[in-house]
Amino acid sequence: MVTTEGLTRTYNGVNAVDGLNLSVPSGGIYGFLGPNGAGKSTTMKLLLGLTRPTSGRMSVLGRPVSQRHPLSPGTIGSLIEGPSYYPSLTGKENLAMVASYLGLASNRVQHALATVNLVGQENKQVKHYSMGMKQRLGLAMALLSNPALMLLDEPTNGLDPAGVAEIRQLIVTLARQEGVTIIVSSHILSEIEQMADTVGIICAGRLRYQGTLAGLRDDGVIELLVSEPAAVAALLTSLGVTHEVRDGAVRTPMMPDDVVGELITRIVSSGTTVYRVQTVRKTLEQAFLELTEPVLAPQPPLASQEVNR
Repeated sequence: MVTTEGLTRTYNGVNAVDGLNLSVPSGGIYGFLGPNGAGKSTTMKLLLGLTRPTSGRMSVLGRPVSQRHPLSPGTIGSLIEGPSYYPSLTGKENLAMVASYLGLASNRVQHALATVNLVGQENKQVKHYSMGMKQRLGLAMALLSNPALMLLDEPTNGLDPAGVAEIRQLIVTLARQEGVTIIVSSHILSEIEQMADTVGIICAGRLRYQGTLAGLRDDGVIELLVSEPAAVAALLTSLGVTHEVRDGAVRTPMMPDDVVGELITRIVSSGTTVYRVQTVRKTLEQAFLELTEPVLAPQPPLASQEVNR
């Protein structure tokens, strides 16, 4: 659906987007994650042709895109840095203006209003809309042309929890029921976690990870809390089991349950008391922070789940 190769945009000698290689599959929601200033908005503006790349190539909907070969208006639905509207006009009038500009049939206006649940509010001036209603109007504008692809830049920014949940559910519905491919950016991991099938994580203009959120999770390790860590370490060495001792606990790579059971039996038989056996893995939040702030990221406790023995 969308691919970029070495996409770069430089401002005053600084790469706001730096050699970006995106691969957005067709269908579903692609979460574009990164801290503020990471290059998310600049990337979306590049894809929309709102700014010119310094170097690199882009392909959208299977077609190369450049200043010489731009996409026609309405090919991509977008909501970038908040919705644009005339506050003294009604929601319906704002949509009618966009539809007229794009040469769309008038019935697209009513369809868009219904899709974003603004029926009954369409004749109210937009200046009297709530923040959530304005965001829904922005989504309706993006939907008018019935695009196959939508780019949504921080669409829940500034909303209260109820508004966030409403917009999030609307985005999921658009992807599932309307069949739209949606690229949605955010700096909030939990938001993307509830929506996206695939994610791209960007920091300082560079893509740090692309794939499923599940792929961020490591395999984990087995942690043994025992009375004599040194003795257990010596036993593991004699058995050829890779291990480390950290903060008084012995850690090994993941192993099948029957192997773990046999190992525990040997440890207990050697006279060492086993207090606890658990699996330790990084949380998604920790993995995200390590990718986006490798030096300054805090190191929260790892999520633990006791292993049944």
